[in-house]
Amino acid sequence: MTHDTARGARTGQGLALALVSATAFGMSGTLARGLLDSGWTAGAAVSVRIGLAAVVLLVPGLLAVRGRWHLLRDNVATVVAYGVAAVAGAQLCYFYAVTHLQVSVALLIEYTAPVAVVVWLWLRHGHRPNRLTLAGAALSMLGLALVLDLVSGAELEVVGVLWALGAMVGAATYFVISADEDSGLPGISLAAGGLVVGGVVLGAAGLLGVLPMDASTNDAVYDGRHVPWWLPVLALGLVTAAVAYVTGIAASRRLGPRLASFVALTEVLMAVVFAWLILDELPRGVQLAGGLLVLAGVVLVKLGEGGDAHLTVEPLPDPLELNVSGRPGA
Repeated sequence: MTHDTARGARTGQGLALALVSATAFGMSGTLARGLLDSGWTAGAAVSVRIGLAAVVLLVPGLLAVRGRWHLLRDNVATVVAYGVAAVAGAQLCYFYAVTHLQVSVALLIEYTAPVAVVVWLWLRHGHRPNRLTLAGAALSMLGLALVLDLVSGAELEVVGVLWALGAMVGAATYFVISADEDSGLPGISLAAGGLVVGGVVLGAAGLLGVLPMDASTNDAVYDGRHVPWWLPVLALGLVTAAVAYVTGIAASRRLGPRLASFVALTEVLMAVVFAWLILDELPRGVQLAGGLLVLAGVVLVKLGEGGDAHLTVEPLPDPLELNVSGRPGA
């Protein structure tokens, strides 16, 4: 009973953290819209967002491994992969995808990442999904299509689809690496390291001319309301990147990559809600119905997870805790 209670508490914490992460990530598009409309390029907005978050998390991330520097040395490849694929790669691929595809189509392809996670765990680790998980995946994908208001007959460019699939791989990599606790690397250190690597990659892409970089000090405008440019910039860096990545990693380590990736689909719902509240873009009825299907799919996946004994994990120290002494439990 004690074990079940601890596991239930850990799952509850994971769901709460996953929702915080999804909400923070979902805010990014709406905040960026004001900057883009004022003269910023997507590349500049993304680079500043990632760079600011890296600066904010760098010191806490280093303090979390003080006295245990071998954790960084032993996990250099993981941190680099996380920064290149999950941070910079996903952003860059999505940016190029929307230059060839409708935004809704690109998003739908990218957000097939939970299905990719299920397939990866099945092929790589033998975690065969049961019927509830498969039903939940199908229901969530259907709901996602409705939330994005995907219209039939949209023209697809092969190049755009390939870029969107690259973004999907980056998103799936995010969930798989975030959920890995075997490395011993604190979640906040992984987030900081990945953001630093991602910021360097994005900066290099800008210097090489691969990613257009233009910024402006004009006010950002949201549904007729003017705000100083630095306000959405700070929110993008602190909330939609720093908070989002740290809580996302903590959630994945409590829920596992499969369930965490499906709960993260609520990011799309949050994006619709923030577009409604801040930009006055009212969601259509079909989008609200799609949101209910996504939530129903997540519930089915959670029920399917309950039947998988091999996914059970023991409670571990909170990855958000800053271990300033370098000793466990200090």
